[in-house]
Amino acid sequence: MSTEPSRNPPTESVLLRGAEGNIDVLIDAPAEVRGIALVCHPHPLFSGSNTNKVAHTLARAYRDLGYAALRPNFRGVGKSEGTHDHGDGETEDMLAVIAWAQSRWGSLPLALGGFSFGAFVQTRVVNRLADGVAPPRQIVLVGTAAGVASHGQRSYDTQALPKGIPALLIHGEADDTVPLANVFEWARPQELPVTVIPGADHFFHAKLHILRDIILRNVPALG
Repeated sequence: MSTEPSRNPPTESVLLRGAEGNIDVLIDAPAEVRGIALVCHPHPLFSGSNTNKVAHTLARAYRDLGYAALRPNFRGVGKSEGTHDHGDGETEDMLAVIAWAQSRWGSLPLALGGFSFGAFVQTRVVNRLADGVAPPRQIVLVGTAAGVASHGQRSYDTQALPKGIPALLIHGEADDTVPLANVFEWARPQELPVTVIPGADHFFHAKLHILRDIILRNVPALG
């Protein structure tokens, strides 16, 4: 695979139309787009945005694997219009972003990636797409919001993943926002393995290079 940054176009910023108005999107694309990846950021009411370092790491990894990586801002963040809808309206917006990307690049392989609240949203997106003619090729969930999180302040009824779509779950050993036990409890009945980064907190401080390497090793490059 080629990871030469000098050959990649600069990050593109676009405004798309969603149900509640504009959706503010950053796009990191390789010189030759061979797939589409949607990357979702953490909770918008707690400073989450598409410039979050984990979302940025996901997007750049997907780009280096041949995907055009789209990082939308959720409702009320940046130039995205509307108000926070606890995952419902956000899911509809993400489906609109995917539809726009497919109108631009065609029916290329689709991948989904999300961090924290963004991972929670992606569990909804993947279930909406799973029975379609071109379901996602893979989903990567990082610091997945599941169960009671942030010291009891929020609770997530995170959907189970559909069968047949490969999933990569990555979590920090020292995550005190979404305890590792929450993710094990969610993953266990689905028989999903969880990749644990030793010593990593929720935001993977000083561990982003490990996160990136795990993604590059486990998500197939597009040839």
